[in-house]
Amino acid sequence: MSACPHTMREYPSMTAPSTSPTLSAGPGRSTAPALRPAGLDAGLLLLRIAVGAIMAAHGAQKLFGWFGGGGIDGTAQFFTSVGYPAGETMATVAALTETFGGLALILGLLTPLAAAAVTGTMLNALAVKWDGGFFAPEGVEYELLLVAAAAALALTGPGRLAADRALPPLREHRTTHGVGALALAVVTAGVVLLLRA
Repeated sequence: MSACPHTMREYPSMTAPSTSPTLSAGPGRSTAPALRPAGLDAGLLLLRIAVGAIMAAHGAQKLFGWFGGGGIDGTAQFFTSVGYPAGETMATVAALTETFGGLALILGLLTPLAAAAVTGTMLNALAVKWDGGFFAPEGVEYELLLVAAAAALALTGPGRLAADRALPPLREHRTTHGVGALALAVVTAGVVLLLRA
């Protein structure tokens, strides 16, 4: 039995209900379903803590000599031995980038830039170890995993359990933030690698 248009106007509740919740359409708003997996924010937090803690610990090795690290002097000697000019400057930059990039990832603070800092640093590490094959300890699997994880965080954003939620420009993560930050990471890493003898 079909309803006549007159009946449908008088009884709008007889129209077919929407099958999924949607965001209201407006400038810059999607009409895609507004569903969010329950574990997404917890999963992103776990990934941020893991990657951030690993990077901050490596940065502390370089910066302070903690955890059996060589400090700035030992790291500078390593950088010089693998062909980087101005070993002490490079060691300081790497140490600060890893330490503060890692801590920022843990907090979810300026996440696209923090993830880009980790990505750029690990791209250099990949280049240095590239001839060692794939499997650790000589190979690149560890560095490759960190690059992929950091790049993924740049693209996905930190989730809702992050300091970025308190920053209006970053409260709602945009993929363009991540893409731009990763482009900056690749360009910066490329420039640094060009300086390497």
